[in-house]
Amino acid sequence: MSGEIAQTFAQAKARGEGVLVTYAMAGDPDLPRSVDVFAALVEGGADVLEIGVAFSDPIADGPVIQGAAERALKAGSTLKRVLDEVVPEVRKRCPQTPLVIMTYVNLIMAMGEARYAKLARERGVSGTILPDLPPEESASLRATFDAEGMDLIPLCAPTTPPARAEAIAKDGRGFVYCVSVSGVTGMRAELPPDLSQRLDLVRKAASVPVVAGFGISTAEQARTLSAHADGVVVGSALVRAAHTEGLEAAKALCADIKRGLRR
Repeated sequence: MSGEIAQTFAQAKARGEGVLVTYAMAGDPDLPRSVDVFAALVEGGADVLEIGVAFSDPIADGPVIQGAAERALKAGSTLKRVLDEVVPEVRKRCPQTPLVIMTYVNLIMAMGEARYAKLARERGVSGTILPDLPPEESASLRATFDAEGMDLIPLCAPTTPPARAEAIAKDGRGFVYCVSVSGVTGMRAELPPDLSQRLDLVRKAASVPVVAGFGISTAEQARTLSAHADGVVVGSALVRAAHTEGLEAAKALCADIKRGLRR
C-alpha cells in the first residue's frame, strides 16, 4: 500500500473518523478550473482525491459523470495533459492529500503501462482505479504499479461472489473500493439492504481499508456506512453541485458528508 494512502486512513482512524474520498473530473469545466474544484473539496474536508480522467466510452458512469466527461473532452482533456497540467497543480495546492486517478484501462494501455506508472508516480499519484479491468487480468499491471510504489486499487461489485470478493480484498492495494449498487455511478435515495453485510464480509477478509462508493450523496448515508466501512466515496453529488451551483456549494456538501463520518 502506498505510504500516503495508508497514513491517511491511519490518521482518520486515530481521530475516530471515516475517510472521505471525493471524485471530480479533471478538465471539467476546463483543466485549470478543475484544479480549483479539487482544492475546494479538500477545503470541505476530503481526505483522498479521486481524479477522473475522461474516456469516450465510460461504461461505469451515470449521466452526471458522463456530462462531466463530455465537458472535459471538449476542453481538450487527455491522460497526458491531466498528468502534466492538473495533477502537479493539485499536488501543489493539496500537498497532504493522496491523489488517485480513476479512468479506463484503454487509456493506460494506449500510453503504455510502465510509462503511465512512472509518470503518474513522479507527478505524485498514489493509486489508480480502473473499473473495467477484471481482477483476472490485473496481475501484470499490478506488478508494474507495485514496482513504482503505486497502488492498483481493486473494486468489488454487488455481483461479485463472496469467495471472489474475499480473494480480491485479501490481495488488495491501497483500499478496496466496494461498489454499493449495481449499475452506473449516480445518486440513490436508498442503498441496498444487504450492503452492510457485504461490507462486513469484505472488510473481514481485507488486508487494506475498505470504502463504499456509487450512490452515496448524503451525510446520513455516510454515517450509516461508516459502521461497516473505513470510508466512503462521493462523486456524482459533488460533480453536480460544482457544475450547477458552484465551488462553495460543492465545498459545503463535502463538509456536511464529512460530518456524517465523524463517529
